[in-house]
Amino acid sequence: MMPEPLILALDQGTTSTRAIVFDAKGAPLAEAGRPLEQFYPNDGWVEHDAEEIFAASVAVLREALAKSGRAIEDVAAIGITNQRETVVIWDKASGKPIHRAIVWQDRRTAPTCERLRAAGREAQVTDITGLLLDPYFSGTKIAWILGQVEGARARAEAGELLAGTMDSWVIWNLTGGKVHATDATNASRTMLFDLKAQAWSDEMLEMLDVPRALLPTVLDCAGDYGRTAPELLGRAIPIRGVAGDQQAALMGQGCIRAGEMKATYGTGCFMLVNTGEHLAPSRSRLLTTVAARLGGRATYALEGSIFIAGAALQWVNEGLGVPGGGAGVEKLAQTAREDHGVVLVPAFTGLGAPWWDANARGGLFGMTRDTGLAEIAHAAFDACALQTRDLIEAMRADAPGAFGRDVELRIDGGMSRSAWFSQRLADLTGVAVGRATYMETTALGAALFAGLGAGVYASVEEAAAARPSTERMEPALSSHGREAAYARWLDAVARVKTTA
Repeated sequence: MMPEPLILALDQGTTSTRAIVFDAKGAPLAEAGRPLEQFYPNDGWVEHDAEEIFAASVAVLREALAKSGRAIEDVAAIGITNQRETVVIWDKASGKPIHRAIVWQDRRTAPTCERLRAAGREAQVTDITGLLLDPYFSGTKIAWILGQVEGARARAEAGELLAGTMDSWVIWNLTGGKVHATDATNASRTMLFDLKAQAWSDEMLEMLDVPRALLPTVLDCAGDYGRTAPELLGRAIPIRGVAGDQQAALMGQGCIRAGEMKATYGTGCFMLVNTGEHLAPSRSRLLTTVAARLGGRATYALEGSIFIAGAALQWVNEGLGVPGGGAGVEKLAQTAREDHGVVLVPAFTGLGAPWWDANARGGLFGMTRDTGLAEIAHAAFDACALQTRDLIEAMRADAPGAFGRDVELRIDGGMSRSAWFSQRLADLTGVAVGRATYMETTALGAALFAGLGAGVYASVEEAAAARPSTERMEPALSSHGREAAYARWLDAVARVKTTA
């Protein structure tokens, strides 16, 4: 009898690179990881060593497979997911980067974005790419490297250099330089990709002065990305799935139909709602992005980001001296008075979607003489839930047809480990919450795409069915209580905003 096929997932993240071996049922069998060094050469600049990333990728793939105790012949395919928007340019002949990778968090290209915005170009950018003019995205990073490294732009135009996000870099190296490719989800985050045409945009390439010769071929999320060089892992293994981290998590949560949505709660929060084949332009300054592309057909998503989620609990823990980490903050929060009325707006680094106010700063409102640390801790958890409601309301306004009657928000990430917070989230959003029983949904999504590409699954529905079960929480708070809490939140947000 043939052994059950395995899928090897590589999760190349911002702070670590990890590999997980999954079986065809979506169960994890073994994993390995390596931390990733961060470089901060100037204020607001963040860089990675791309060569370190590739070395760690090979190491964790080997280690995870060894830990599984299974033969390499059992691996049907590799799936790759990655930190989106982080980009590197390298020499096509030598394979050496010409500059460190510039990380998605990096802000060095803010002046470029401001110049283009002042010239009235943002509406064009949004219409073509679904994105806002922001240094977050890859295009201005590529342009910066080409402008700063001597001779780089001329070499790029001559076809001597290649550029890509971390998926492209890893694929090119894993295949021994034979494949220069990315998937549609990563391409859609570069600010160089036309969402409607599903191709690199001539207008954006001209606007940012980026030569087309640099860029990878754009493939489906479940596609043929070549095979690994045999000497790296012991045999040539097909690479059959690729997706950016948030889109991989969307797949890992089984959000393959319009109206299905997920939120990942870490330091901040990324939330996406699948809008199906409907490309929904956002009037609420959300991002329109590719959810997945399969069989040449793209499905889309609206995405919103919350800058401060778990970081608010860290502030209570470290800044206010509440011991015990996040668990200690939660234990204290549960002792707060039910009617305390305290609102924390954690705009420590500005407000994200849908407000987009970089100059807003945090505020604490509604305090009385008997307000204590418990009430502030409770308000920190509520802030995460109320910011999520902001995004849900914006998504409903932008894509009303995507929201059915039985809406469920599927959640993962560190904060989702708390059943208490998960219930509070349901209460304050008025939406049922599905809490993942397995948290590594990003790596799982990459594995499911790879399994689909390798024929382990016959359809996207079969692949999505391999995800673990969720624990569902229904809203228990009265509508009156929910709306009163949201009214207090909106009033507090209005007080910290610096823009109309």
